Amino acid sequence: MSRNRIMVFRATVIASVVICFQGCRKDEPAPPGRAPHAAAFPKLIGVSLLTLQHQFYQDLRAGLEERAAEYGYRPIIVSAEFDPSRQSNQVDEFIVQRVSAIVVCPCDSRSVGGSIVAANLANIPVFTADIANLSGLGKVVSHVASDNVKGGQEAAKLLAKAVDGKGAVAILSHPEVASVSDRVRGFKEELVRYPDIRVAAELSADGRRDKAVRATEDILESHPDLAGIFGINDDTALGALAAVEAAGKVGQIKIIGYDATPEARDKIASGALYGDVIQNPRRIGALTMGAIHDFFSGVSPPATIAVEVGTYTGDRP
Repeated sequence: MSRNRIMVFRATVIASVVICFQGCRKDEPAPPGRAPHAAAFPKLIGVSLLTLQHQFYQDLRAGLEERAAEYGYRPIIVSAEFDPSRQSNQVDEFIVQRVSAIVVCPCDSRSVGGSIVAANLANIPVFTADIANLSGLGKVVSHVASDNVKGGQEAAKLLAKAVDGKGAVAILSHPEVASVSDRVRGFKEELVRYPDIRVAAELSADGRRDKAVRATEDILESHPDLAGIFGINDDTALGALAAVEAAGKVGQIKIIGYDATPEARDKIASGALYGDVIQNPRRIGALTMGAIHDFFSGVSPPATIAVEVGTYTGDRP
């Protein structure tokens, strides 16, 4: 049996159990003077984040919670910590809890489809935030994320300026995640405009600081002439910086990050990092909850909601 068929079979079994549970379960009586599902029964929104280790997702969570409070919804927010199997179990639990909607920041854009199918079969609308579903399975109502292709292009412009338009550069990627693939695609597309810059290495650091340290150490050993590094998020860029510091090459190797977290901005101010692409995770969270509210209100939200990006170099001209 193919992997896709296995995922669909699993989703069908889960949905069947939920439907049976719903059919056998009596509705709770509403308090006197209140209709069912009124304020006493706020809509539950299940949210499975990629991680809560990163400042980006902490801010995204804050945006979700702030907007949910405005609408009177109750979010149930959990973190999969980069583990697709854990995330799958979290979505299963949301289905059993009969949440009103599910938000997923997929750990793996190509394996998340089975979970989305399970939610679809249970008639629970699914929304994705920051990271898209690329599995080809399941229906997502709306995807809310930064314009990551544009962000990658801006990162390339920053790095090209930092290395004076020439030299060997490296990319620290995370190919399982759709938003990162878009960043890397935009980065490479923009670098075509700089024929004297070549991508000497591209390694995955899974978006994690510790792995970025090790990946950068490997790259520096193979490419001692390296001029620059693009880290696909700030944890990756800061991990790269740690390796560059250990090699005694701070300032010699220019590093561009992605997120513009407070820690990264401090490193830019000190000159350790060259620059950063700015995301607005709090706005992504707010817009995701807004799309859910539109859906509940009978308004079809856009299939894709792109959030603007910017650049940050401190006081550097």
